[in-house]
Amino acid sequence: MEPKDEKRSKWLNIRMTETEYEQVEKLRQQSTCKSISDYARKTVLGKPVIMRYRNQSLDDFMASMLQLQNELNAIGNNFNQSVRRLHTLRQLPDLQQWILINEQDKTQLFHKIENITHTIHKAYQLWSRV
Repeated sequence: MEPKDEKRSKWLNIRMTETEYEQVEKLRQQSTCKSISDYARKTVLGKPVIMRYRNQSLDDFMASMLQLQNELNAIGNNFNQSVRRLHTLRQLPDLQQWILINEQDKTQLFHKIENITHTIHKAYQLWSRV
């Protein structure tokens, strides 16, 4: 038989300073509790509170990957614009200038790919330390 949910009709009021309240709220945010009432109820009654934890190395990895992704998107956009320009070129001096600019973009792209490879290798070394 399922336990009957009792209606919560009793109040427990606690007065706190702003600093104390901020500390409790910070602890609640680190848990899976959705409200401060739920967190306080579990804490006062001695029930287990499930705490969230963050993997700092994963956070760092994700931040660096997002930055590299944005840079690669910008390089990709530049490359698309460059290829469109190539299709409009008709004279040899314009074509030679395009080749020089394209070589610079290619060098930049290879540098970013090297950064990605290095970042992934660094994350692998960090996580494989078991």
